[in-house]
Amino acid sequence: MKDLRLGVLGMSEGNGHPYSWSAIFNGYDKKTMAECPFPVIPQYLAEQNFPKAAIPNARVTHVWTQDRRVSELVAAASLIETVVDDYEEMIGEVDAVLLARDDAENHLAMSSPFLKAGLPIYIDKPMALSLAGLEEIYALQSYENQIFTCSALAFAEELTLSANDRTGLGSIVKVAARVGKNWDTYGVHVIEPVLKLVAESDRISRVLVTVDQSKRAVEVWWESGLCTLFTTFGDEPVPVDISITGASGKTKILEFQNTFMAFKRALKQFVAVVREQEDTIPKKFVRRVVEIIEAGRQHE
Repeated sequence: MKDLRLGVLGMSEGNGHPYSWSAIFNGYDKKTMAECPFPVIPQYLAEQNFPKAAIPNARVTHVWTQDRRVSELVAAASLIETVVDDYEEMIGEVDAVLLARDDAENHLAMSSPFLKAGLPIYIDKPMALSLAGLEEIYALQSYENQIFTCSALAFAEELTLSANDRTGLGSIVKVAARVGKNWDTYGVHVIEPVLKLVAESDRISRVLVTVDQSKRAVEVWWESGLCTLFTTFGDEPVPVDISITGASGKTKILEFQNTFMAFKRALKQFVAVVREQEDTIPKKFVRRVVEIIEAGRQHE
């Protein structure tokens, strides 16, 4: 099987995905990766057994960031062959693109050339901050399944209820999820895993948003009676966890543990989509995610 050639682009504040995503495909240079300004990345990479831990049959071959010096450090750390000065130079040189910025306001402009060129693209979460913005990007697709977008935490096994958990809980009546940092870029990390617990047929009945300095609580009520609470805590350090209460009166707490494996599962799914072995994340699900993000941005 011929290796897929992938291009990675973008760097946004507080987000080291070009380093980590590329290393998950390529492996990495331990000495250079130690200079990565996101110390958690070399830490969790060091816990893996490379090259065995790498995703096979795909390789990041091109990189672009806003700063050539940063691009060169990413390339050296994550064993990327080519640094480009203009991300459109990747067109014709790669088979698919990883848009690794999580500042959604830049997604339309940066994805547009690749969508028009017919390249499959992974757009980092959240794809957009409004339904109108989401549809604007989807309208540029050259074909169905061209866009893949998700929070990698939706692929975290530790944020998934087991069959035994579901039996013990009974029907779910309340879910409370929390994550650090801000709503626009980090709320999606708990929205996506929680939505997997909500019936596809259920609809939002009302939303209540409470803001206290940098903390934002978004309470979403569903027509079924289910209540889901999403809270972002700003700079306050909190674990990423989801508390699920069932009709039985029992509560199960799921805590995010393994960043590397969540990223790896999401990236493997994208490769499977590119190879037409799997369908992409359904538009209906992505729209639901963005609907909650947009509703939670009240008071902006």
